[in-house]
Amino acid sequence: MGFFMDGLDAEAYDRTYSDRDLIRRVAGYFRPEAARIAGAGLAITAQSVTTLLIPVIISRALDEVQQRLDIEVLIIAAALVALVGSLNWCFNWVRGRLASVAIGNVVLRLREDAFDAVMRRDLSFYDQFASGKIVSRITSDTQAFTQVVSLTMDLLSRGLTVILLLGYLFSVSPRLTMILVALTPFIFAAALGFRRVARNTITQQRRVAAEVSAHIQETISGIRVAKTFRQEGAIYEEFLDVNRKSFWIGLRTGYVFSSIFPILGFLSGIGTAVLAYIGGQTALSGVISSGTWYLFIQGMYYFWFPLTSIASFWSQFQLGLAAAERIFALLDAEAKVVQTNDIRPEALRGGVRFESVDFRYTDAEPVLEGFSLHIPAGQTYALVGHTGSGKSSIIKLIARFYEFQAGCITIDGIDIRDLALRYYRSKLGIVTQTPFLFDGTVLDNIRYGKPDTSDEEAIAAARAVGRGDWIDSLPNGLQTAVGERGGNLSMGQRQLVALARVLLQDPAIVILDEATASVDPLTETLIKEGLDLVLKGRTSVVIAHRLSTIRHADQIIVLREGHIIERGTHDGLLTQNGYYAELYNTYFRHQSLEYIENAVST
Repeated sequence: MGFFMDGLDAEAYDRTYSDRDLIRRVAGYFRPEAARIAGAGLAITAQSVTTLLIPVIISRALDEVQQRLDIEVLIIAAALVALVGSLNWCFNWVRGRLASVAIGNVVLRLREDAFDAVMRRDLSFYDQFASGKIVSRITSDTQAFTQVVSLTMDLLSRGLTVILLLGYLFSVSPRLTMILVALTPFIFAAALGFRRVARNTITQQRRVAAEVSAHIQETISGIRVAKTFRQEGAIYEEFLDVNRKSFWIGLRTGYVFSSIFPILGFLSGIGTAVLAYIGGQTALSGVISSGTWYLFIQGMYYFWFPLTSIASFWSQFQLGLAAAERIFALLDAEAKVVQTNDIRPEALRGGVRFESVDFRYTDAEPVLEGFSLHIPAGQTYALVGHTGSGKSSIIKLIARFYEFQAGCITIDGIDIRDLALRYYRSKLGIVTQTPFLFDGTVLDNIRYGKPDTSDEEAIAAARAVGRGDWIDSLPNGLQTAVGERGGNLSMGQRQLVALARVLLQDPAIVILDEATASVDPLTETLIKEGLDLVLKGRTSVVIAHRLSTIRHADQIIVLREGHIIERGTHDGLLTQNGYYAELYNTYFRHQSLEYIENAVST
């Protein structure tokens, strides 16, 4: 059945931690909860004492009844058992309440740290790893960690009960107690021998759960495309494969964990039989009383159950360690984009310079080699070239989304790696071909980059784009709900919202990634007016498939396979009759006014 393990390899950023390292880091999260943990510890101690008192009271009552044959002894014993049982319940409630708050706070901090780590990961991280699997680490793995911490609290209670019980039993009958202790290593040996296979099984279970989560998330995100191409059946079959893999892993996990308890139960049963026989013989010979024999029989239950729980805990504990390992691996994933300084200039003009830059997504995928380019502050540069020429890679490097491997990129003469990243990104305005809008109103999305902006300023920015005519076409104006991913708005309306958002941000550098490639000509006119306003006086880097977007650029950079092969103005490049002229005649010429007039006249 090895086939169901296919595809469950560790992620590239996964690490192997020792149990000691994991426990040390987990303990670090518990330090702020030291007072509650101490209170829970005291409650556990009191609960253990009251748990032990119940069989002791019954044992003493049996001996007294044999000697005095007085029912009053039984009444007193029953009252004491009821009182001690009530106290036991109270201590257990206090323990549970304190432990629940402590555990809740720990998981809260752990989940916040995990989410913060996700926010700090580079875009290359999300290119390489499925978002659904990342979500699984933040949600299901932290939840699994919670369950094991709760188990640890129960373990402390049971362990303390065993220690107190052994001390009392030894004071009553050292011989029987030594026999009891002599049987315990067999149980621990069985549980500890189970440890390795349990850890591996649980790790595989967490991975397959993440794979299921990733598949579902990807399916829901692309459901419109799936329905358009009538691929519901194929997607369902893919889900069946993933779900079947999850079933087999779950079945294996169930087999593994269900086998430990019968083994431990068998070993404890042998110990009980041995002690029952020896204790019975000892009681018949008069060495111990019948009450003491009862105490040992009852004590075996109080001993074996916590002991088997402690032993099986090492296998259960693997669930928490596997979950913690996956969470800490996410926390410890190394950033590829690293800032070496924290420079925050008073003003950013926006001059961009590439000097002999090498960039690749993977070692086997070079994109830019020895690339050099100077974009003066306040000018508009358009990047043109076929797919794979390096256009998008250049703007990703300017936005500091990826790390380059050699050379230097400077902004106003400052190494881009020396700038405070949060400050630098606040000076960037980016509009993509398919802008992403968050669920909320149009007004909320316009001031997303500057949430403290007043309504008046945000409305002014919205009305400045496209003369504001587009606002009147919205059902509720700027209070219109955009829906998930902006689904309630047309593509052109989303672009206008994105332009208003950039205008309100007032960036020094504007990046446009094919911003008008997916809209109709009428909407393109509105967007073009908005672009003129946004680009005015700012450094602009434009990737466009529309002639109107690039023909008025200060410089057009023609790229092929990561190299600049031509550069100049629109008219100047056409006169060269080179690669740009070929692109123009193939892709852009039909968008020109002259071409349209000739087509109409003929």
